[in-house]
Amino acid sequence: MTGQILNYTLNDGVAVLAMDDGRANALGHAMIDALKSALLRAEGEAKSVLLMGRDKRFCAGFDLQVMASGVENVAPLVTAGAELLLDIYTHPLPIVIGCTGHAMAAGALLLLAADTRIGAEGEFKIGLPEVAIHMTMPIFGLELARDRLARNHLTAAVTQARIYNPHEAAQIGYLDATAPAASLYETALARARELGALPQPAFRNTKRKERAATVALIRDTLKADSRGFDGAAS
Repeated sequence: MTGQILNYTLNDGVAVLAMDDGRANALGHAMIDALKSALLRAEGEAKSVLLMGRDKRFCAGFDLQVMASGVENVAPLVTAGAELLLDIYTHPLPIVIGCTGHAMAAGALLLLAADTRIGAEGEFKIGLPEVAIHMTMPIFGLELARDRLARNHLTAAVTQARIYNPHEAAQIGYLDATAPAASLYETALARARELGALPQPAFRNTKRKERAATVALIRDTLKADSRGFDGAAS
C-alpha cells in the first residue's frame, strides 16, 4: 500500500510502516486513521510490525493546527490518538519502532507504546514537553510513561517536561537502544524479525496480561480525562 503520508510494505513477514507527510509527521486524523488501518492489516498477514518516520523526523506530536483550534476539535483528535496508542500497546504482534529523529509529545508516546524502540543517533529531541507549553498531561500519557520510563526519571520526564537526546532517552526508557542513522532500518528490521519468531499465541497472551492493569486504568479514565485535553486542569 502506498499513500501520501504512510507507506506499507511487507518484508519477509515484517509489516513495515513508514510515516512521511513531507514535514514533521504530525498526528492528525488522517495519519491516525492510516496507522490504525495498517496495524489491522498487519494482523492478517505479518508476524511483526516495524514503524518508522522520515529522515530526521519521527513524529512531532499531535497536529498543531488542530490543537490550536479549540477544545471542540482538540478532544476528538487526542481521544483518537489515545485509541491509536492503545492499539499499539495491546497489538497481538510485536511492534518495533525505528525512531528516525525527533520524537516529541505524542511522538514520544508512540515510543512508550511500542514493544522495542531503536533510535537513530544524532542531535535529536525526545520527550514530553506538554507542561512547558501549558498543557496538562492526559492520564493515558502519564500511565504509558509510568509503565515504560525508569521510576527515578518519571517526574523529570513528565511533570518537569525534560527533553532528552537519543543516548539519554535509551538510558531512561524512551528507547531500548540506538544505532547509526545509516543502519537504523536494518537494525530495527532485524529486531522485528527476531520478535516475530516468538511463538503465538504465547506472545500475544502474555503481552495482554502484562499490560492489562494499565489498559484498564486508561479505559476507565479516558472519557472524563478528555475534558482537560485543552490544557485545563482536570
